Amino acid sequence: MCPIEDLSMASKISLENLLVEISEDGIKMGDLKKKAKEIKKDHELAMGLWESGRFYPRMLAVLIMDKMLLTQEVMERLAEDIHANEQEHREQIADWLVANQLMKSKKTLAQLESWEKAKWPILRRLFWYHQARLRWVGQAPPDNTGELLDSLEENLEAEEPEVQWMMNFTAGWIGIHQPEYRKRCVALGERLELYKGEKVSRGCTPSYLPEFIRIEVEKREK
Repeated sequence: MCPIEDLSMASKISLENLLVEISEDGIKMGDLKKKAKEIKKDHELAMGLWESGRFYPRMLAVLIMDKMLLTQEVMERLAEDIHANEQEHREQIADWLVANQLMKSKKTLAQLESWEKAKWPILRRLFWYHQARLRWVGQAPPDNTGELLDSLEENLEAEEPEVQWMMNFTAGWIGIHQPEYRKRCVALGERLELYKGEKVSRGCTPSYLPEFIRIEVEKREK
């Protein structure tokens, strides 16, 4: 990581200007994406933005990082830092890391796939997010589904809430897209009763596995 005091003078000026420009009021994700296209890749500036600790600067930082510099050591530091953000924000930052950096190279993808038992909950969450994503984007599911379900059956109940939700989400997408595992996923939901009775907004799908799977399967069969 690059402390702000170690930045070059040009990067310090750019950083100061950006921190003013992307204030917390009125910023939209589209604004950050537009700004990232203007900057392109600037890992030094990204680390300066990251060190601010603020949500929007960290989201922009994710977009302009150099994925080739995201070593395991750096990712563990980022994961530790993210826990200073509130849960909703750290989940959004982490999800952008997957979509915009970690999925973009074989090296970072290999790291992502190794985080099932990582120390930091946010890294474990990213592992499960990736496994769910592999299924909902319509690709042929990888051949690790049996092992994933073994892990879900053993560990889902006791996991940290932010990881637990994503594990449950992954089980749902397995049940939706892989009919041979559907009964097993439904049975997992019935046994643990996670999110049973949860009230959801109109048009949203409940997280309780038997309902989630049934509703999404019915949508695809119409």
